[in-house]
Amino acid sequence: MAKEPKYSVLDSIVIPDKVRDNWAKILDLIANIMNVPVALVMRVHETEIEVFVKSSNVENVYEEGETAQLDTGLYCETVMDTQKELLVPNALKDPKWNKNPDIELGLISYLGLPLLWPTGQIFGTICVLDRVENPYSDLFRELLEKFRDAVQINLEIIYNQKLLQQEIAERKIAEEERDRLISELTSALSKVKKLSGLLPICASCKKIRNDEGYWNQVEEFISERSEAEFTHSFCPDCVEKLYSDKSKE
Repeated sequence: MAKEPKYSVLDSIVIPDKVRDNWAKILDLIANIMNVPVALVMRVHETEIEVFVKSSNVENVYEEGETAQLDTGLYCETVMDTQKELLVPNALKDPKWNKNPDIELGLISYLGLPLLWPTGQIFGTICVLDRVENPYSDLFRELLEKFRDAVQINLEIIYNQKLLQQEIAERKIAEEERDRLISELTSALSKVKKLSGLLPICASCKKIRNDEGYWNQVEEFISERSEAEFTHSFCPDCVEKLYSDKSKE
């Protein structure tokens, strides 16, 4: 049986390259100001989490696009689960984190915040890691929060653009369906011929005068102006009138 996704994700929404480049510049700025080797934007998927964008400093040991399975005790999972800031000054001194996978990479301190879509669904995290014990000052924590807000504004814009595109596509489909129905109705109506107005008909022979002034048999006049076809027979009165002698015999 397939494992249920841990998070509700929006993998179908693509982040434009221009936005990713902007995020990379933000991460470079964070790494320089805080003097840390690693600054990351992580994106979560149904069963794994991805290094989506990273700071470009040479000390950064992560590669964009690399992934890690969920439920392995990562710092970022706690951030996404709680949707709150996580600060770990020194994982080696913290029984909860002293077996964290990042310790194997020499990264013992962590500061991270959740990244959310405007729907409240998790996108991932924005975080920094350091090789030494780091309590991260209030100023640094506020700085990361401000950068997080800037990234979430981008997410809101991207999400709204996606909704707009969907709405436009649905309207185009609706308009195409409307045009198809109109075309079908127009075609059907063009095949329907109607008789209307006053018909000049002879009181004796029952011929009908057409627009050109000629007198036509009723059958001919109606056939030209409708889809009706005629078959001929006699009504009882006419049989009696025409064949009265034979009828008596």
